[in-house]
Amino acid sequence: MITKTTQACDFVIFGAKGDLARRKLLPALYKLEKFEKMHPNTRIIGAGRANWTKEEYIEIVKIAIKNFLKEEINEKIWSKLSSRLHFFNLDVYKELHFIKLKKMLTQTKNIIIYYCAVPPSAFNAIFKGLGKVSLNLFPARIIIEKPLGICLKTCKKINDQISKYFLESQIFRIDHYLGKESILNLFSLRFANLMFFNNWNNKIIDHVQITVSEEVGIENRWNYFDEMGQTRDMVQNHLLQILSIIAMDQPKDISSKHIQNEKINILRALKTIDLNNINTKTVRGQYTAGNIHGKKVPAYLEENGANPKSQTETFVCIKVELKNDKWLNVPFYLRTGKRLAHKYSEIVIVFKNMPINLFKKYNNHVSQNKLIIRLDPNESIKIDFLKKISGLNEIYELTDNRIQSNISVKTDQNQIDTIDAYERLLLETMKGSQSLFVCRKEAEEAWKWIDPIIDAWKQNKKNILQLYAAGTWGPKNSDEIITKDGRHWHKFD
Repeated sequence: MITKTTQACDFVIFGAKGDLARRKLLPALYKLEKFEKMHPNTRIIGAGRANWTKEEYIEIVKIAIKNFLKEEINEKIWSKLSSRLHFFNLDVYKELHFIKLKKMLTQTKNIIIYYCAVPPSAFNAIFKGLGKVSLNLFPARIIIEKPLGICLKTCKKINDQISKYFLESQIFRIDHYLGKESILNLFSLRFANLMFFNNWNNKIIDHVQITVSEEVGIENRWNYFDEMGQTRDMVQNHLLQILSIIAMDQPKDISSKHIQNEKINILRALKTIDLNNINTKTVRGQYTAGNIHGKKVPAYLEENGANPKSQTETFVCIKVELKNDKWLNVPFYLRTGKRLAHKYSEIVIVFKNMPINLFKKYNNHVSQNKLIIRLDPNESIKIDFLKKISGLNEIYELTDNRIQSNISVKTDQNQIDTIDAYERLLLETMKGSQSLFVCRKEAEEAWKWIDPIIDAWKQNKKNILQLYAAGTWGPKNSDEIITKDGRHWHKFD
């Protein structure tokens, strides 16, 4: 259960007109109101370049929540939420507007939280504007969204800009995957269960698969995505966060400092992929036209605003290895792509075979045990194991069997209700807890590992972008990344 915050906040959304605010932030705030998790005196202040009145903003917020909330609006809950709403006309490039904002924010003693739901190009203007009028002082907090740059250099630039005005303890770098219930369960799974804790190493585990598969294309974000590509957009943050949680050592406690330190250790232990091994460790692809669930979809190069000569990858598969004793010779196979056959995110821990097959007489080949952690959708934990076939057949003929546990959240209303990542992360910010956020070192260490991969693709003419039809599982070469090691991808089910 999420803990209620006891602090009253002024929650300021820069970019109140934008897609992120409408799709994610406003529905999340509605859910926090529904669960009675916000202080009664908390205010929500939309800030943007629009001449909206308070009443107009309230109506705009209601429309956004109706469009993107996965349930009907309850008028009693909406009445409470709407009473918190305010709008402030603000151009982040005009200092006078920040002076006026200060007058509004100093009307109360609320802790101020700023959410930068704007393109990174506008970040520094916000940092400067707040700093000039002393709206940056502790205990104010600021949330910044990915992408934190497009390489290590640009990531450092953003971090340097924000650190001029905010302490590290005030900065909340959001990666919404870290707010998922299934990701949080990785910690309890690993560190609260001795049967997994003692078997989480290269003596027992054969390899790990991490898949984040998307059915959608670029959703009219051509300019953004074509600059980023799937590697920067997904691997650099989401997949590396999952990998670091799976591979990290037990932290001293569950505080943000010790969790982040252990994740940083894993990022620093990643073996370099560069020109010397780029062809054997990676496959990148781009989708062509195809069918998804019977519906025709265009090729990447046919999307709105496309550059027909683009070499940007929409799919990537990487074989990752770590240079520490615990994970020596245990590969982590990562794959993620757009316009794939199904939407799902999953971690598969594949255990080694028994050293001696006592049942060889009846079973020439036995399956490996697997721990399957479905992150999205239908969050669940499954264990595949072997059991004897019942009946009067061969006495020890074995078959595969599975046990499954669904991951759900029981709310205060004693109902099963899914907590979305954003409401959890917004509430954690209101509470001042950074344990589910990314620190500066994490972000920069991830870019240190990603940059040589992207540079090697640019320099190596033999590493050709592979085409794959929309609605498939990506380029055939991505299968070879794992099959050449005598392994295979776990099938979607």
